[in-house]
Amino acid sequence: MGAWRDTHDRSLSDPEGFWREQAGLVSWFVKPTVVLDRSRAPFYRWFPDGRLNTCYNALDRHVINGRAEQTALIYDSAMTGVRAKFTYAELLEKVAAFAGALRAFGVGPGDRVVIYMPMIPEAVIAMLASARLGAVHSVVFGGFAAAELAVRIDDAQPTVVVSASCGLEPGRVVAYKPLLDRALALATHQPRVVVVKQRDELEADLVEPRDVDWDTALRAGGSDPAGCVDVAATDPLYILYTSGTTGRPKGIVRDNGGHAVALTWSMPHIFDTSAGQVWWTASDVGWVVGHSYIVYAPLFAGATTVLYEGKPVGTPDAGAFWRVIEEHRVEALFTAPTALRAIKKEDPSGERVQDYSLASLRNLFMAGERLDPETYQWATEILGVPVIDNWWQTETGWPIAANLRGLDPLPLKAGSPSVPVPGFDIQVLDEHGNVLQPNNEGAICLRLPLPPGTLTTLYNDDDRYVSSYLSAFDGYYLSGDGGYIDDDGYVFVMGRTDDVINVAGHRLSTGSIEAVLAAHPAVAECAVIGAADQLKGQVPRGFVVLKAGQQIDPEVLAKELVASVRNEIGPVAAFKDVSVVSALPKTRSGKILRRTMREIADGTDAPIPSTIEDAQVLEALRPALRKD
Repeated sequence: MGAWRDTHDRSLSDPEGFWREQAGLVSWFVKPTVVLDRSRAPFYRWFPDGRLNTCYNALDRHVINGRAEQTALIYDSAMTGVRAKFTYAELLEKVAAFAGALRAFGVGPGDRVVIYMPMIPEAVIAMLASARLGAVHSVVFGGFAAAELAVRIDDAQPTVVVSASCGLEPGRVVAYKPLLDRALALATHQPRVVVVKQRDELEADLVEPRDVDWDTALRAGGSDPAGCVDVAATDPLYILYTSGTTGRPKGIVRDNGGHAVALTWSMPHIFDTSAGQVWWTASDVGWVVGHSYIVYAPLFAGATTVLYEGKPVGTPDAGAFWRVIEEHRVEALFTAPTALRAIKKEDPSGERVQDYSLASLRNLFMAGERLDPETYQWATEILGVPVIDNWWQTETGWPIAANLRGLDPLPLKAGSPSVPVPGFDIQVLDEHGNVLQPNNEGAICLRLPLPPGTLTTLYNDDDRYVSSYLSAFDGYYLSGDGGYIDDDGYVFVMGRTDDVINVAGHRLSTGSIEAVLAAHPAVAECAVIGAADQLKGQVPRGFVVLKAGQQIDPEVLAKELVASVRNEIGPVAAFKDVSVVSALPKTRSGKILRRTMREIADGTDAPIPSTIEDAQVLEALRPALRKD
């Protein structure tokens, strides 16, 4: 642990010196002389007098430095069978052309561009083109509900909206343009131009003169391609709205300079990935993981990034991921535990892995939700490569805790994302703000200032930034997650603090109970919620989904699971209620909607979250939640 500990200690004791060195990893038009501006704390600013361009760091410099003919982007659609590769030179040409089109539509530095697209190359091109102009992109997950899209349009007030005629889901075509038209009818703000990529599966009706065809715009922009606009390091690169918000959404603001430095540093040091290697993040560009590790970080590193339009199962089967790894010789895969659990449910013994050669794969990285020990063990056994959890948030933009495979590979511990990443000062606090000793569970907080690459504020709402994240404990960022740090310095994230339940005065983490349930050989995935109870205040209730082919009697399974929790956690858990269900409600990014489940169980008229992947799953679960 020597290299990690030395690096981490230095990043905290001398943050200016440490990050001045890392700033040398990126290309600057004006190199910063000031590393950290503390004058407006808690609104810290990194590299305030530096100037650069994010798109230049992602594309231009690699073309200049001899990587013009290397593949930058591999597009693989399991939905259509289309495969396409773009070299750095080809991607740069398209990005410069589309940036030229955006410029012709009136987009300049600081203007907003809302991107509402499926997982197609044009989404990446639009993001990079926006960055090229010094504009601020706001990507909204394709297919998001019209009302929610309207709220984001009104908040961001974009000059241009970029969309597509449709997205593709297994067995259905999702028309985007009617959703966008409805959103614009609801919105007060109206963009000057809407650019629409027409896909072969569905042609959208364009509203003239507002709507412009993507291909037409690209051809026009190609006659006058845009160069890179230099911006201040502290100027915003993007706004990303957090999922599940009500009322005015929380728009996470990311700057250009800190973002480029942090993500460029992360690829070789955390993810052991460098120029020329093939990297695949199986996520969506609408989420922070997609922003950071489909688009920006791998391109900053000069790697080859895979853009996958498909699912872990059903496109066509549970071997989909393994097919992509073999076909494109993927060296590192980054995905969410829910994807592995979906594969495990369909193929519990991992037989489909035998159909493909995974010889290229060196590491499997996981994030987005807690990696339960059962899924960790399953993936480790069937893949034979390190399965490496890392923990972070939309707000931070890159890992808070990780196993730094390129800097100092540490022993892996099931249930832990490993250790604090350099730059992050993680402390576990009690309710009074006191730092807890190792192995004591509390609120996971980050001592200020946060490192480069993290949120700088909420869009147009500094007060809400302070009240949401910085007001609970003076001098700390409140992560909203609970957990502990063990004697070796490993972080254990047990779940959101609102997933801690109070059973007759005993505080229990739902994550610890879920770990016991997930260890049962018949269980594919599970969720535990704290339901209101007149006697004990709250009691835990479990909901489990069986692996494919399991025929176990639900009553027998329930008894076994109750006994396991009693043995592993103790009778204090008062765990007696288990339901076998066909599926668990999730967001599109794979997070289980535990809070919504709890509200329904408690009799609250809980609204269906806008981020839900399949509302029918939640409706089917209501009787079990309410015990109808």
